[in-house]
Amino acid sequence: MKNLAIIPARGGSKRIPGKNIKHFLGKPIIAYSIEAALSCGLFDEVMVSTDSDEIAEVAKKYGAKVPFFRSNKNADDFATTVDVLFEVLEKYEEQGMSFKTGCCVYPTAPFINGDTLTKAYQHFTENNFDSVFPVLRFEAPIQRALKLGKDNRVSMFYPEHQKSRSQDLEPAFHDAGQFYWFRIDQLYVNKKLWAPNSGMIEISSMEGQDIDNLKDWKLAEIKYNLLKDNKH
Repeated sequence: MKNLAIIPARGGSKRIPGKNIKHFLGKPIIAYSIEAALSCGLFDEVMVSTDSDEIAEVAKKYGAKVPFFRSNKNADDFATTVDVLFEVLEKYEEQGMSFKTGCCVYPTAPFINGDTLTKAYQHFTENNFDSVFPVLRFEAPIQRALKLGKDNRVSMFYPEHQKSRSQDLEPAFHDAGQFYWFRIDQLYVNKKLWAPNSGMIEISSMEGQDIDNLKDWKLAEIKYNLLKDNKH
């Protein structure tokens, strides 16, 4: 199989202090990502890349491995996710371990579950994509988006669609910010997770939520509880 799950979780978080291990409905939020990766049975290894002893301790408690710590260079505000992935892959190579496929699973995405990871993996392998990630549909047509001018007058980005019916416009999507399946050899070629040969799976608006501040956090907890109630 040779699949590696990488959960990037550095210690520094300014908007929500301790965000990666802050409790989300009773347990550290990173635990949801770890448990989803372990439950799907698709990975030879599930690891957390961190610079924090506290995060490492929590990660191990929930079943992830922390075989090495992240370098200071890749633990600052300027390091990209791809920088972190390259460092992880290179350190595994130094230990004589190599993988064919990786999955970058974000630590603050409690809506991830094993079924979604499996569905994305099947789409990824069946279509020979370089990467696959979940997306959310924009609720309103982006072709009818509005902007505010310097004179405070409203206008359309695409005025040619002022009279277009919503149902006649092409749907648009945005990255859900949860995980990315990727071919490791192509990551080195493209040097980015979203490549020309990328695919997507759509999830519902109830299955995703950006968590950038405490208001987002509370909204995510409400959504999570509603989803759980609907399954019972």
